[in-house]
Amino acid sequence: MGAILTVFSKEFRENLRDRRTLFTALIFGPLFTPLLFAVVLNLMIQRGGAQSDEPLVLAVAHAERAPNLVRHLRTYGVTISDVRYDDAAARAAVQNQRHKLVLLIPESFPEQFEAGRPASLMLYSDASENFAERDVRRVKAILAQYSSTLVRLRMVARGLDPMVLAPLAVHDVDVSTPASRSVVALGAMSYIILLTMLMGGLYLAIDATAGERERGSLEPLLTAPVRREHLIYGKILATCAFMTLSLVLSVSVLSVLLRFIGLEALGMSVNFGPLIAVKVILFCLPMVPLGASLMTIVAAFTRSYREAQTYLGLVLLVPTLPLMFAGALGLRPTLPLMAAPSLSQHFLITSLLRDEALPLSYVALSVGATLGLGLVLAAFAGRLYHREALLG
Repeated sequence: MGAILTVFSKEFRENLRDRRTLFTALIFGPLFTPLLFAVVLNLMIQRGGAQSDEPLVLAVAHAERAPNLVRHLRTYGVTISDVRYDDAAARAAVQNQRHKLVLLIPESFPEQFEAGRPASLMLYSDASENFAERDVRRVKAILAQYSSTLVRLRMVARGLDPMVLAPLAVHDVDVSTPASRSVVALGAMSYIILLTMLMGGLYLAIDATAGERERGSLEPLLTAPVRREHLIYGKILATCAFMTLSLVLSVSVLSVLLRFIGLEALGMSVNFGPLIAVKVILFCLPMVPLGASLMTIVAAFTRSYREAQTYLGLVLLVPTLPLMFAGALGLRPTLPLMAAPSLSQHFLITSLLRDEALPLSYVALSVGATLGLGLVLAAFAGRLYHREALLG
C-alpha cells in the first residue's frame, strides 16, 4: 500500500503542475460545460417566454369568403394579413418564409358552409421549422373552437340539445410536482455530470502508459523495485483523485447556476440544493474507479499519446450511451437496470431531481455493481502491466 500511495502522490503532484491536465480536469470540464448548459437552458426558457408573448400573425388568402371566421380569429387576438394566394403561391410563401402560416379559404367554402357540409380550409406551414409548430397548434385550437360553436348553434336551430354531442367529460388531472416537471428541462444534467467527471481523468489515464512509453520512461519505471501492478494502481488512484475533483466542481457549479435559470417561469422548481448536490456526488463516486480503470486499459493498448487521445475520446461516450437509450426508450428504474453502470447513476440523479425516493435495494445494487466492475477492471489493468508487449 505504501508503494501505491507513493506513486499516487508523485502522479498527483506532477499533474497539478501540468497546465493541460489542470485546465481540462479542473477548469474546462467542470466549469465551462455546466456554464454552457445553464446558458443554453436559460436561452431556451427566455425564447419560450418571448414566443408566448408574441402576437399570432396569420396570412389569410381570400378572407372575403369567410368574414365571420376572420372576425372570430381577430377576437382571439390573431393578427390577420390579407393576401391573394392560390395553392401554389401559398406553398411558395411558406417555403420562402414570407409567412410562417397561410390559411387559404377555397372558392367552394361559402357554398359548402351554407349547405351545412364540412367546409374545407387549407392551412399551410413548414413542419421542419420548430418554432412554427406552436403557432400551428394555436390556429388549429381556435378553428376547432369556432367549429364547435357552429355545431352547437346548428343543433339549437334544429331543436336539439348540444350536450348530446358530449357523452364524455374528460378532466385532466396532473399529478406531477414542480420538482418532477423540472426533469423535462434538466434531463441532460446526468450526462453532463458523468462526462465532465470522465474528462477530469482523461490525460492522467493517457499518461499512465502511452505518455510514459512515448517519453521513454516506461521501461525504467518498470525496473523499479516495486510490483508492477502497484505502479498502475497508484496511477489509477491519481486518475480517480482528479476525476473526483472534477465531479465535485461540476456538481457544485451546477448547484449554483441552476438557481438563476428561471425554471419557475415554466411552473418548475429546481430541487438541487447543497444536500442534493452531496447526494449526487456520492451516487456518482462509484463510477470514478470504473472510468479510471477503463480509460487506463484502453490507453495501455495504444502506441502513442495521439492514438490514446483518439480512442479515449470515443471511450468517453461509452458510459453515456445508456443515458441516450434511457431517454429514447423512456426507461424507468427497475432492479435489473440498476445493475447497469452509468444508467443506474442516471436513475439515481433523476430521482433526486424529482424528489422521489428509490428503494435502498436499488441504491445498493447500483453502488455494488458499479464498484465491483471498477475493481475488476482495475485488476485487469494491473495484469496488463505484466505484459512485455507493453514496452513495444
